[in-house]
Amino acid sequence: MTAPLTRPEAKAGILDIVPYKPGKSTAEGVAHPVKLSANENILGCSELAKAAFVEAAGNLAVYPDSRGQILREAVAKRYALEPERLILGCGTDEVFALLNQTFLAPGDNIVQGQYGFNAYGIGARANQAEVRFAEESHHRIDVDAMLETVDERTRLVFVANPANPTGTFITAAEVERLHAGLPPQVLLVLDGAYAEFNSDPTFSDGLALARGAENVVVTHTFSKLHGLASLRVGWAYAPAHVAGAVDRIRLPFNVSIAGQAAAVAALADAEFQTRSLAHVEQWRPWLTQQIAGLGLEVTPSAANFILIGFPQTPRKTAAEAEAFLARRGLILRGVANYGLPDHLRLTIGLDEHNRAVVEALADFLAA
Repeated sequence: MTAPLTRPEAKAGILDIVPYKPGKSTAEGVAHPVKLSANENILGCSELAKAAFVEAAGNLAVYPDSRGQILREAVAKRYALEPERLILGCGTDEVFALLNQTFLAPGDNIVQGQYGFNAYGIGARANQAEVRFAEESHHRIDVDAMLETVDERTRLVFVANPANPTGTFITAAEVERLHAGLPPQVLLVLDGAYAEFNSDPTFSDGLALARGAENVVVTHTFSKLHGLASLRVGWAYAPAHVAGAVDRIRLPFNVSIAGQAAAVAALADAEFQTRSLAHVEQWRPWLTQQIAGLGLEVTPSAANFILIGFPQTPRKTAAEAEAFLARRGLILRGVANYGLPDHLRLTIGLDEHNRAVVEALADFLAA
């Protein structure tokens, strides 16, 4: 006989979930460290977005438009999308959680890559669903492995493209092959948080595919390219029946007035976007070449960060490198919680930050 409860207890599975672990922002003994651990835009954000945010302060006592009409219309116009097919969220993290909540029942599962973003699995487990991982090759999504991992209880397949924390991507043709191989009742979610940073001609964020598909959702965020991470604004383009179902459980007022206003302004600031992309295009290959030249493994990246592999040799490990760099005031992201204990993730910084990281790594390896 089960003993009676003496206090409220979380439902089955909740306490088994490992909480999300954000990148560090402090370093012991360092007053003002350089944070290169969260893939934030090192250039900040658009001055137009700042001005819109400040102006929105006059509306702090007012609820935001629950439908986010100004943002919905701005996104739809920019990408030539139907506004009624958009889902707005408090960051794309909320969109992922809403999709999991809408489509998962206990015993269902989601499929994601071996090193997939942790937020997908947290939302699935919160709905008592299983998280299934498809093995990756060279830190890159393997379409065949993904399809082999899908079974009759799979409801969602999550693909970050480019991926976090690896920075790798799959081509538009591979995405189409993955979609073609999925059962029609499985929803393919293409996470485009870093899509704007990928200039490879074989790449597509998936919006073209999603326009005519009944089971494809594409998400984008204002946190990375647009530098509005603190405001938590994301969106998804979904089939009408998916958007309608999600809207039934989406809480009202989930995107603030300030967030909507700043996002609309940021979307219109082409100069800031161009400058941010040019900065990444300049420094990503330089960092890759310099760090690989030190004898470390660098995974080819199409995002605003790179993944660095370290040997397991004592005094040369990733954990020891992370601590060494932190003492120099340089905070990188350890990714052991992603199953990559021998790697660190480095957000592309300013000129002086990037040079300081390379110099510090050289000193670490020579010590």
